Amino acid sequence: MSRKGWIVILLIAVIAGGWAVGKYTSPQAAPESGAAASQPPQLEGEPQGSAGPAEGSGTGDAPVAVPDEAAASAAPSPQATDEPAAEPGAASAPPAASGNGDAVQTAAEPDSLAALINKQYKLPDDYKPDDLVYPDVPFIFSEKIEKRMLRETAARALEELFAAAEQDGVHLAGVSAYRSQSTQTVLFNNYVKRDGEAKARTYSAVPGHSEHQTGLAIDISGSDGKCAAESCFAGTPEAEWLAQHVQEYGFIIRFPEGKESITGYKYEPWHIRYVGKEIAGEVMSKNITLEEYYDAVPVNN
Repeated sequence: MSRKGWIVILLIAVIAGGWAVGKYTSPQAAPESGAAASQPPQLEGEPQGSAGPAEGSGTGDAPVAVPDEAAASAAPSPQATDEPAAEPGAASAPPAASGNGDAVQTAAEPDSLAALINKQYKLPDDYKPDDLVYPDVPFIFSEKIEKRMLRETAARALEELFAAAEQDGVHLAGVSAYRSQSTQTVLFNNYVKRDGEAKARTYSAVPGHSEHQTGLAIDISGSDGKCAAESCFAGTPEAEWLAQHVQEYGFIIRFPEGKESITGYKYEPWHIRYVGKEIAGEVMSKNITLEEYYDAVPVNN
């Protein structure tokens, strides 16, 4: 073979060898695509990067700034005369009550229909009757809330009382019945802030000492709601009818006039308490208090 032929063969071999080396040493992919392929797939809804979800994103994962709970619940408006709108337990507990210098005692039978609950005898902490119902009588409000409830026996007796009053041309309405201890705490603390503790204790019970918590007491007014739980209710036809007839249905006027030194509360002709017909008959006919009926130690403010 001539020199020219060998040169051609050598060139062909060099070119072929270079092609083979290039084929087996070149990168398989660009750095960007290789990096993307190595990452796990993005989850739907996962935030991009290290930043948390934007305010109002609705993910619920990031903490959201809220007002201080204690500041939000403290000092409800003292202008309210009924249950203020507040979270149960939001207000701080008031000072412990005392009766005539003696230690406060817990009622031995808080479920008794004739239980004595006053400044000396309290209910167990957070007591709530298990037979609360809505009596079928008109109230000065329409909502079905806790202050519309009574224990079943008292509720049925109240229905009879309202029906009898209606027959006599007296139109009654409920104002406030059952009240939880947490609601009473808010209410009592409101009154203390408005009038001072000494005065508040003459018309509002320390939490745990309220008859409303028993589910056996209710405040009554005329159907028009005028003078509801106010001193001007005294002397109205509705107040006079109650004073003459409540015992017939097992109720008493719990805080009668002239007995403030015994009950520790001012006269409340609107506040009636269920105790059963036998006890009610004796209490009302003798013009005595439940404390006097039980020969209990008088309580002071």
